[in-house]
Amino acid sequence: MKDQFHIVIRLLHWLMALAIFTMLFVGAGMVSSVANRDWLYDLHKPLGITILVLAILRLVVRLSSRNPPLPSDMPLFMQLVAKLSHVLLYGLMLALPMIGWLMLSAGGYPVTLGGGIELPALVAKSNSLYAVLRPLHTLLAYSLLLLVLGHMAAALFHGLIRRDGVLRSITFGK
Repeated sequence: MKDQFHIVIRLLHWLMALAIFTMLFVGAGMVSSVANRDWLYDLHKPLGITILVLAILRLVVRLSSRNPPLPSDMPLFMQLVAKLSHVLLYGLMLALPMIGWLMLSAGGYPVTLGGGIELPALVAKSNSLYAVLRPLHTLLAYSLLLLVLGHMAAALFHGLIRRDGVLRSITFGK
């Protein structure tokens, strides 16, 4: 259907939405809970790498497939905001896991995926680099949360108020 995104993009969209929401809650739990911190960290690392792999796959599919056009009656300002927000979403979906991996590498912490799989460090241990990347990772996580909330608000606006097919283009309904 040319009024919907490719099925792979739609599947990846909703899978990543679930993963990103899970990751945001896990991240919040890591900084607010001492009792659950270890298992949350053990979940956070492989989930972050999974999001990175899915984001790369999603970007490749998105760039290599035809996407439905925005509604022709949509104001230019809204079109620009939509395009900019998608660029920022993709950027953060790629940057956050990479910065997390860099941060852990700089801190001398392994990035483990479970089952004894450990990813290589991206940089040598550096306390000064770790001190820069840690707050950056947090700032970008909050930025992603705000952007996701705005994305959801825009989706609801298109689905409930404008009823212009934008929301339907990423769902599985007719």
